[in-house]
Amino acid sequence: MNQTEKADPILESTLTCPECGHAETLEMPTDACLFFHECSGCGVLLKPKPGDCCVFCSYGSVACPPVQIEGKGCC
Repeated sequence: MNQTEKADPILESTLTCPECGHAETLEMPTDACLFFHECSGCGVLLKPKPGDCCVFCSYGSVACPPVQIEGKGCC
């Protein structure tokens, strides 16, 4: 792969709730950011940390696809 080619983004990320520690693997949208997600463990509404574009960038094991593709910034 040369420098102009980009790898395909990873489409699954494991969100870990900062309140209860519950982890769940979700498929990420490729064309948008997920701003809110309700934890299926404790019901708390997850929101991005300041400076992050989405819950995957804040609490996920993998950053969202738009950030993976662009390499920086947000959706």
